[in-house]
Amino acid sequence: MRLFAISDLHLPGGQGKDMDMFGLHWGDHWEKIKADWWGKVGQDDAVLIPGDISWAMTMDQAREDLNAIRELPGYKVLLRGNHDYWWGSVTRVREALGKQGYALQNDAIALGDWVICGSRGWSCPGKSDYTADDERIYRREGERMRLSLKDAARRFPDKSPLVMMHFPPFNDRQDASVFTELFAEYGVRQVLYGHLHGPGSALAFEGERNGCTYRLVSCDYLHFTLAEIF
Repeated sequence: MRLFAISDLHLPGGQGKDMDMFGLHWGDHWEKIKADWWGKVGQDDAVLIPGDISWAMTMDQAREDLNAIRELPGYKVLLRGNHDYWWGSVTRVREALGKQGYALQNDAIALGDWVICGSRGWSCPGKSDYTADDERIYRREGERMRLSLKDAARRFPDKSPLVMMHFPPFNDRQDASVFTELFAEYGVRQVLYGHLHGPGSALAFEGERNGCTYRLVSCDYLHFTLAEIF
């Protein structure tokens, strides 16, 4: 089994959202992603999709997008992003994916030599406009990450934890956070995240830090291709 990752697909979800408004390079972005996907991914491989999957507002609107993802080769693991308003009950998301994928929330799933963990994450402390509400959500997402890592350690102790998040796990200065502390506690060696686009990608940290390798997998940052994860 090979692992691939790509985030921030931003499929239309019946909203008629034209991603060209974010730059001409977004033109036909889903067609570019699908072409690369079909060229790389086999049925025995897996693709991790950490958030911002569809612009849909309801589950019914998101079904067309989820069906389009289901039809592509490989097993898919999805994580909620900040724009995935359609993602209400995780049970309904898992039912929509069927045997072709899994929606990760407060738990973990084993794939090959890895066990996939994660949470959506949130803005980390250190921003000038950071609010009390941000702190509440940040702490809640930290607890969800702990639940996921704890589930992995309990059920799959012999597999290496690989974390997927939507938000970066630290602020623009790459200060330590509740997430990086959990990574150290549970021996995480690989973290994938999205959310950052365009000029914001310049703020991304990629590389190794304290024994953990970080990688940005936003689809535009990857030029609408899938990243293979080693």
